[in-house]
Amino acid sequence: MSTAALRRAAKESVSGLPREFWWLWTSTLVNRLGAFVATFMALYLTLERGYSASYAGLVAALHGLGGVISSLGAGVMADRLGRRPTLLVAQTSTAFSVALLGFMEHPVAIAAVACLVGMTSDASRPAVQAMMADIIRPEDRVRAFSLNYWAINLGFAISAAGAGLIAEYSYLAGFLGEASLTLACALIVFVKLPESRPDRSDASGREGEPETRLGTVLRDGRYMGVVGLSFLISLVFMQGSVGLPVAMGLSGWSPSDYGLVIAVNGVLIVALQIPVTRFIEHRDPQRLLVLSGLLAGYGFGLTAFAGSIGAYALTVCVWTLAEIINSPTQMGLVVRLSPVHGRGRYQGVYTMSWSVAALIAPLMAGHAIDRFGAEWLWGSCAAIGTVAAAGYWLLMRAVPEPETDVQAGAGPEPQVKVEVEPQVEVELQVEDRPGAASGLPAQAGAPEKADA
Repeated sequence: MSTAALRRAAKESVSGLPREFWWLWTSTLVNRLGAFVATFMALYLTLERGYSASYAGLVAALHGLGGVISSLGAGVMADRLGRRPTLLVAQTSTAFSVALLGFMEHPVAIAAVACLVGMTSDASRPAVQAMMADIIRPEDRVRAFSLNYWAINLGFAISAAGAGLIAEYSYLAGFLGEASLTLACALIVFVKLPESRPDRSDASGREGEPETRLGTVLRDGRYMGVVGLSFLISLVFMQGSVGLPVAMGLSGWSPSDYGLVIAVNGVLIVALQIPVTRFIEHRDPQRLLVLSGLLAGYGFGLTAFAGSIGAYALTVCVWTLAEIINSPTQMGLVVRLSPVHGRGRYQGVYTMSWSVAALIAPLMAGHAIDRFGAEWLWGSCAAIGTVAAAGYWLLMRAVPEPETDVQAGAGPEPQVKVEVEPQVEVELQVEDRPGAASGLPAQAGAPEKADA
């Protein structure tokens, strides 16, 4: 492909998106550049503090538990208080708790503050995802979610190398550095991002229109099916950072060998996320989600036969392709099934599926490897991926086309439109348009990386 063609493809990938999106994208990138705690917490506890591996595992589980607790509460806050206030509270609280964690020495204090860090860091996700759905036109949502996911992985790839050097000098510097960058994210939100929550005042008088509550989300069987499938697929993806290093270590490979293998994941996502999204953007989401489930399951399943660094890297290539396809497609599906005025709660429940998977994945990997061997873990991943693929196939058969899919009980909804003026000024207008679909994009879409 010529340089001109590459330049044209890159321009088409980023054009037409509102300025607010790019400030949100920048905030995401800066946040991931400071991802020190999630990357080096286990090494910090075992090497710097001298605690056991089991204690490090307990702290990691409490960190995940904090995310489970905050996901639902943050979703409610995003709907009631707004996206912007929720982001500001979450990010400033994260900065404070991360800095505090760096000074904790007692094991109980470390565990408690780690749980707090998990709560505050995951609290921003429902608000970010709801804000993106608010400000992005339906036909651009898959592309926008893909660009945001690309920023997550680009930031993580850079931070992993830089944080490693910082850790050799001072772990405390790493904690304080993450706190500073998180505060920078809050500053970006405060200065550059307006509130995007749709105004309910024009819809409040509609007779019989129910308010979206957490119970509404939990009773939405079709949406909870998406949440359940998200849990299954994330349970598989997380074995790349949970089961794979343990299995490689038991097979005699060094930590640097694992680092080389897992680096393939980040490099491929940074290199392929945008071009692959251009290829899949207008394709059948049912087939894409089924394909991603099979590639994820059998990509990890192939790890049972890996006997060299090259073979391990090849398996990573397979399930990374599944991740690239699944993330934007599933996120688009989540937005499609979420009512406009309940996006925060719906995104909170969706985020919870990843948090629960983060809590269970280490237990699943440890139990399978200790009791039955690593081959059983990889076989289980293949089985779970197959179940997820079948679930996506059945679920998408029951999802009507966007033009006719009006959320039950949601009534005609206001549509959030983004108009881009010649001066790149963005104006949010809420229009009451009877018969509009229930916050549905023009084409189906759909997930996120588990930091996500």
